[in-house]
Amino acid sequence: MGRQEDGVHLGTHKYRDKRPLGTSVQIHDKDYKEPLPSPLFETAELTCWSFYRAGIAELTATFLFEYITILTVIEVSKSPTKCSSVGIQGIAWAFGGMIFILIYCTSGISGGHINPAVTFGLFLGRKLSLTRAVFYMVMQCVGAICGAGVVKGLQGRNVFELHGGGANVVSSGYHKANGLGAEIIGTFVLVYTVFSATDPKFTARDSRVPILAPLPIGFAVFLVHLATIPITGTGINPARSLGTAILYNKKQVWNEHWIFWVGPFAGAAIAATYHQLIIRAPPFK
Repeated sequence: MGRQEDGVHLGTHKYRDKRPLGTSVQIHDKDYKEPLPSPLFETAELTCWSFYRAGIAELTATFLFEYITILTVIEVSKSPTKCSSVGIQGIAWAFGGMIFILIYCTSGISGGHINPAVTFGLFLGRKLSLTRAVFYMVMQCVGAICGAGVVKGLQGRNVFELHGGGANVVSSGYHKANGLGAEIIGTFVLVYTVFSATDPKFTARDSRVPILAPLPIGFAVFLVHLATIPITGTGINPARSLGTAILYNKKQVWNEHWIFWVGPFAGAAIAATYHQLIIRAPPFK
């Protein structure tokens, strides 16, 4: 009888679970593997074909991104009324849709950054070396310049310049500080989504996550464009802004161009810091 009472008393604790609890299980019993942080300098990369192939992929992807999106912006601007064109929603879909497609196509080759701000954020998160980060940024900028150049060639100089060349400027009625804030927050949304969509914890627990990763990233770009096109035309990508600035080449564009580098890089840095130090920080004991 005593033994029976002991069994009843123990209940669900009759068979003791000896697995570690609390912070111990989170630190020592992970069901996924954290990738090693990338070294600051990786000189061995310079002798590998895969390094240059990744750079070419970034250049090509950014070229296609710039071409499709800026051509869409110009065509919407040319329309006499918004009802006769795809409008702001169509522009936002063009940006978000191209990011979705291009990340899907290039993620297995270069990671599918297509944006110096994304590259900078991932560098701060120790996801790639400084060598690769600088190389990617250069190739992205070259690709964007070429993409904007093709659009200008197709549209003709007069039409391209008449409709603003798709260049990023702070809209009338807004201060530069408003534009800077919009760029910081918009890029934070993008880069935070990138970190979350590619988090090894989620990809290990759901095999569909790597395949679906381009979707939330593209959707984040779409939503940010909906919100900030009326303010700055939406940069959140310094390469995209540089390409149109060089081809449009007007004083106002260059006077405000710093916003579209400082804002995205600041937003990317905040997102990387938040994700690495808050979201993915080891739990306190």
